[in-house]
Amino acid sequence: MAVHAHPDDESSKGAATYAYYLDRGVEVMVVSCTGGERGSILNESLADRSWAERDMAGLRRVEMAAAQKAVGFQHRWLGYHDSGLPEEGDPLPANAFGAIPVEISAAPLVRLIRRFQPQVLVTYDENGGYPHPDHIRCHEISMHAYEAAADAAAYPGAGEPWAVSKVYYDRIMNPARFEAVFDTLQSESPESPLLASFTEMREWMTKREQPVVTTRVPAGGFFEVRDSALRAHASQVAPDTPFFFWPNDMQRRAWPYEDFQLAASRISPLTAVGDVESDLFAGIEDA
Repeated sequence: MAVHAHPDDESSKGAATYAYYLDRGVEVMVVSCTGGERGSILNESLADRSWAERDMAGLRRVEMAAAQKAVGFQHRWLGYHDSGLPEEGDPLPANAFGAIPVEISAAPLVRLIRRFQPQVLVTYDENGGYPHPDHIRCHEISMHAYEAAADAAAYPGAGEPWAVSKVYYDRIMNPARFEAVFDTLQSESPESPLLASFTEMREWMTKREQPVVTTRVPAGGFFEVRDSALRAHASQVAPDTPFFFWPNDMQRRAWPYEDFQLAASRISPLTAVGDVESDLFAGIEDA
């Protein structure tokens, strides 16, 4: 189970991994905490601009359905309203996801965990991956639900308790990956127009702290599936943006993985720094 703040987050943060595991017969469920109602139009060439301006919530549901079809995962909405990205010091909108107490907003996620019974839960770190209030709240309810779903005294009436074995944080957008792809592109295609955009992104990424990565899933064979899912979210992703779309054969040579950090485990000690595994389910079959 992967828990995300908005529709499109699942496609930029793990879609190749979901496709990789689906191909191996694993059940995968994506949970969207909000409908992305307050999202801006991030694709200037959007064909459905008038629809987006009139009904962003409805368009993003249609886009989410297309992304789900592209990858093949199961999908559930938690049903909360997008908090938007208020200016620093401004309050969150009334009834927005980030404004609802964690113990309340986690309740439907606890119910889903108990019904779906995932062995692995994927979410964001305490900073949300980036400091959007919905991403931070997504982390908070995920970790709350991880504990509460296993507690028979918590949320009575939400189903029989279920203990998720492992929790991972998404670490896909990390400086080491950008460096590897940049170096490969520079070496193989020094005249590529992508290099200018990559130079800017590389400078931006190098200012970020290198996260701990414990797991590199070899999902490179499913980068095309990931890209199809990303393009399904046309209001949020321009079809030619160099932030997401790089030559996939080159990516497979440079960094054929999606990266994660083991954050919590009920089956074994957390993976030691420097000890990188290749499977989110490592150790579960032996537990």
